[in-house]
Amino acid sequence: MLRGFCATLFGLLATVCAGHAQQPDPDNWDALLSAARGETVYFHAWGGEPRINAYIAWVGDEVAARYGITLKQVKVDDTANVVSRVLAEKAAGQTSGGAVDLVWINGENFAAMKKQGLLLKSGWADKLPNWKYVDVAGKPTVTRDFTVPTDGLEAPWGMAQLVFMYDTARIKEPPKSMAALLDWAKAHPRRFTYPQPPDFHGSTFLKQALYELTPDPARLQRPVSDADFEALSAPLFAYLDKLHPFLWRQGRAFPQNASAMRQLLADGETDIAFTFNPAGASNAIANGELPDTVRTYVLDGGTIGNTHFVAIPFNANAPAGAMVVADFLMSPEAQARKQDPDVWGDPTVLAVDRLPEADRARFAQLDLGVATLSPQELGKTLPEPDPGWMSRLEKAWAARYGVE
Repeated sequence: MLRGFCATLFGLLATVCAGHAQQPDPDNWDALLSAARGETVYFHAWGGEPRINAYIAWVGDEVAARYGITLKQVKVDDTANVVSRVLAEKAAGQTSGGAVDLVWINGENFAAMKKQGLLLKSGWADKLPNWKYVDVAGKPTVTRDFTVPTDGLEAPWGMAQLVFMYDTARIKEPPKSMAALLDWAKAHPRRFTYPQPPDFHGSTFLKQALYELTPDPARLQRPVSDADFEALSAPLFAYLDKLHPFLWRQGRAFPQNASAMRQLLADGETDIAFTFNPAGASNAIANGELPDTVRTYVLDGGTIGNTHFVAIPFNANAPAGAMVVADFLMSPEAQARKQDPDVWGDPTVLAVDRLPEADRARFAQLDLGVATLSPQELGKTLPEPDPGWMSRLEKAWAARYGVE
């Protein structure tokens, strides 16, 4: 009985020690690098874009050469499935040796993992060496993911921001506010449209308009109530009632997605479109999908943007290696390469003006493309509203305009 008790006790102590071993300390970076060497990091990331996959492969080559880490991308089509896998491991009592070491994440998936205790809780991200270069002041979404505080549980990797595209062959001065867009549409009927919600870009257009038209934009950062929704969305739907008769096909039909909207611009059926990738227009021009007279702009009051991140599950098998990879993803070298349109074109999370001179030069030498705005020209980034606003807006839009 004593031997059995001791065996049980030693087992418990081993579990506790293993749990502590899974909380590497970024403040002791040399020790963390030593722990990471030889680890294999399974990075669960969306695999639907060959250029992004190639970039991740480059990251793998770099962390192998520099830190002795093997990076393996597990290509996923829906991050929610990764969340479900980690949740299932937790339910089964698997507190270490998990299948996911690093996950590309943001929005509702991060909120779900944080709420259910599925993330490494050491508050590690803002302790990484390259965090000092992150533009916390200029890009507030690096610490608030769709209004949810990140609390150091995920490391920012890249930015997205809504930009409008227009054909300079047909427009000299594009409308730079929602009010101006309505006036422009009245003067140029059937030359603008937006994707049908719940397409992400269509829903983002609704949120962008809501920011400008609502009497109290700050309330969009709080969970939505019935009273708030009725009061704050009323000006938006009054605006859409006025806008729709002047849209492409008089608002009786909408493109199904951003690609279809962009094709209307390419075909000359419309003059203005938009994208959530600031480099998207330049990439489309380079690929022959848009005429080279297309340029981009943002609205005077700013446009909605968000940050995408990497996070480490609570039971990751290689947390030290995952932190090293996350830090490398934030490095000026990796960020500059990622922002190169020939590689990916994803905007940086860093404050470029705070970088060492040699690293500033990396960004200065980038050819962002003929239609890509500089980080300075992108201007103010508006944070995403609380996730509940999107679903309420989509349902109200469908009910009002007869689209199921």
